[in-house]
Amino acid sequence: MKKIAIIMPVLNPDIKMITFLNSLLDNGFGNIIIVNDGSREDTVHYFEEAGEHPEVTVLTHKVNMGKGRGLKTAFSYLADERPDIEGAVTVDGDGQHDVECINRCLEKFEEEPDAVILGGRDFDDPDVPWKSRSGNKISHVVYRYAVGIKLNDTQTGLRVVPAQHFRLFAGLKGDRYEYETNMLIA
Repeated sequence: MKKIAIIMPVLNPDIKMITFLNSLLDNGFGNIIIVNDGSREDTVHYFEEAGEHPEVTVLTHKVNMGKGRGLKTAFSYLADERPDIEGAVTVDGDGQHDVECINRCLEKFEEEPDAVILGGRDFDDPDVPWKSRSGNKISHVVYRYAVGIKLNDTQTGLRVVPAQHFRLFAGLKGDRYEYETNMLIA
């Protein structure tokens, strides 16, 4: 099994972040990078609680810089400080990605260690909000014809990135949600 880091950019967390973190720790994930993206003072205690675990590194932006900047901060950190890490899984801090889905992506990464692996949601599920479903269908068509990539879930935050891409992804344009599109294009 490859040595993997989990990257979790977070703004103004609640107890869901701690619950998700605990599920990661309980399932043996040992290199967790949480980026506090300029969160409100009343939420800082969640980062402090997370940082009490030796498996967790908390990086902090003084002001909100965007999810893309949080991801870039983590990729830079891994490239500069953790040459032992072979890949990183990006996740959202609200617990929408479960350990089972992460492990399925990591199994695929074991098979294709040079590929960026994307998790995908089932947009036919009736619980998926209409706005998410329609937005994904539009971006699915755009990616297919403009970029030449066929993706089922263009907006997923669950991705496995091989270490050889850390520097490239740390230098991409975009600091907010457009950054994740730039990752796919790169």
